[in-house]
Amino acid sequence: MLLYNITMPQFIEGLKKTRTVIIPFGSVEEHGEHLPLGTDTMHVYDVCRFIAEEIPVFIAPPVNYGLCKSTSLHPGTLTIQGATLRLLTMDIVTSLYLHGLKNFILISGHAGKTHISMIIDAGEELLNKFPDIKIAALTILDLKLPDGLIETPGDSHAGELETSVIQYMHPELVKGTSPEEYPQFPKHILVRDKLRYWRGGVWGNPQKASRKKGKTVLEEEKKLLIDLVEKLEHI
Repeated sequence: MLLYNITMPQFIEGLKKTRTVIIPFGSVEEHGEHLPLGTDTMHVYDVCRFIAEEIPVFIAPPVNYGLCKSTSLHPGTLTIQGATLRLLTMDIVTSLYLHGLKNFILISGHAGKTHISMIIDAGEELLNKFPDIKIAALTILDLKLPDGLIETPGDSHAGELETSVIQYMHPELVKGTSPEEYPQFPKHILVRDKLRYWRGGVWGNPQKASRKKGKTVLEEEKKLLIDLVEKLEHI
């Protein structure tokens, strides 16, 4: 049940079937020269839409803005503060809880470490605030895909996986490809000029992508997320 699309009476009826909601988080962030800025949001929301077709679960509208550190200087990237993301997560979950939802899966298509840490921190506080709430928090990359599906070791951003997914779901938005690339940030040192260490904004090899892989990735992610829904509901 997509909250975007259902009516108030449909929401009430939906509560008779489930008290679980998935909240997808994304970003507006560079994804190389070939993928749209909304890749993270598109990816995670597409998976959630597929899940809603198979099991009774609410799907919240995606949070389109995220905390982007490493890519903050790349053209087109929009970033919000960690405190903003944390409070936004708190407010969305609290509002849904007051309408009767009890089980929350906070899943992010954007896998930045500081980004997901803010979501997790909000989840921890919500657990203390509401004693009958259940929360899972993860990124899309935490869903363990079958070995060998993605060939590129360490692929994570605008590479083989994400390019395959967008090629499959939104082929009209893919503009060619980008060179294979991996960031070279100095270990333990925070840097101001992030573009110096990650010029093209790709982490992986988009040239190994295919629509077939994208279809398989989405199917596997859907199954893994459905498993998580069932685990959370029965824990």
